[in-house]
Amino acid sequence: MPGLIDAVLIGAGCRGGEVYGAHALAHPGQIRFVAVAEPHPIRRGRFADAHGIPAARQFETWQDLVSEGRLAEAAVIATQDDMHAPPAIAALHTGYHVLLEKPMANTLVDCVRLVQAAEGTGRLLQISHVLRYTRFFSTVHDLIDSGSLGKVIAVEQRENVSYWHMAHSYVRGNWRRRALSPMILAKCCHDLDLLYWFLGPCKQLSSTGALLHYRPENAPPGAPARCTDGCPHADSCPWYAPRLYLDLAPLLQVARGSSNLLERLGATMALDYRGPTRLLRRLVPWVDAALDYRGWPISALSEDTSPQARWRALEDGPYGRCVYHCDNDVVDQQTVSMTFASGVSAVLVMHGHSHEEGRTIRVDGSHATLLGRFTLNRQEIELHDHRTGRARRIQIRQPVRGTTGHGGGDAMLITAFVSALRNRSPIQTTARTSLESHLMAFAADEARLKGIVVDMDAYRRQAAAIAMRQMGEKVG
Repeated sequence: MPGLIDAVLIGAGCRGGEVYGAHALAHPGQIRFVAVAEPHPIRRGRFADAHGIPAARQFETWQDLVSEGRLAEAAVIATQDDMHAPPAIAALHTGYHVLLEKPMANTLVDCVRLVQAAEGTGRLLQISHVLRYTRFFSTVHDLIDSGSLGKVIAVEQRENVSYWHMAHSYVRGNWRRRALSPMILAKCCHDLDLLYWFLGPCKQLSSTGALLHYRPENAPPGAPARCTDGCPHADSCPWYAPRLYLDLAPLLQVARGSSNLLERLGATMALDYRGPTRLLRRLVPWVDAALDYRGWPISALSEDTSPQARWRALEDGPYGRCVYHCDNDVVDQQTVSMTFASGVSAVLVMHGHSHEEGRTIRVDGSHATLLGRFTLNRQEIELHDHRTGRARRIQIRQPVRGTTGHGGGDAMLITAFVSALRNRSPIQTTARTSLESHLMAFAADEARLKGIVVDMDAYRRQAAAIAMRQMGEKVG
């Protein structure tokens, strides 16, 4: 098919299967997966069946896939954070163009190595900084760039992680340990990338933050190690695992704020009238189907997403643990203060205690102030003119239903990657561009731990020197 890009997938988990795979199925003329590498046999088989991949192109490891030589034009890599660099570097040297999940790597040295591999091979390496591709943040960028605010003076970016997302990913889940990825890297390389896109290079930064709440000493009296062990606080605890994963309360709360009337009514019924709703689900099949959500984060519990299997997973898996009795050590709040080369001051606030998942931004310029809100249900931008005192609301056209991951950014990112290969179109997020936000994240983590102010020019030179030295040691 003219213009169709063939690709291999390395890592068929949530992002690989539910985002990149789903996009390929929905856009069959754009990208097609012809091989998959995934150690988990059920995930590997499910992805292969969905995409018609023959047994000879199904691999247990990425090493097995790469050893076959170049099987397609592109490789999409969606492994765990600490498994990004080796397959990506190998794929680049094999001749693949690579679309790599963020963060590009979980160590500073591997981030530098990835840039060097991409530039050394002349292959495209695009990092999944999806927020650049949303209509919301593209509009913010264009307003800043156009001079509508006058000279930009100060910026506040907030990453408001909801209480349940924090518990799922950063307390109970895969990103709970700093050794895998500091939270400022895993969650906020998006935000730091946006600030770099809006404001240019960072000159210096400092940071404070800690793990304040999700700690053993904060557990209420008598709280057991697992929610399923008869917790006396089940009715009052926001993080009670059956409430999150069986009753789906947080997801229903999001749906209650939807612009779709049927979604709002269904969510309200399920939240406020649970008894009648359970009866209705047993009697009316289509109601049961409408409320039988099994995507993320439910899909992270186990391959079998039935209610019975979910309960078993909570009894013996990581997601059923009390949030006060986990082995987590990443922060639940952090603030990064930055000065950019242009003189603009910016603050990034990240925390895991929000009632609503989403980002907010404030940009104060010499002529106007921009206020923005980017959540699952709302994308709003207001411009407040200093001279007239008037506020102007800018309407953000919502993405088409079914392409709403990251506010439509997922679909637009993949489309941009395909366009870059098909038409040699320029992309917004080259490997070297993406490196900048990762350097800022590593510097912020170091600044927080050491209580220092980091000079970013010196930090960039240090990072390059360390990477060259370590690569030399490996070759020697």
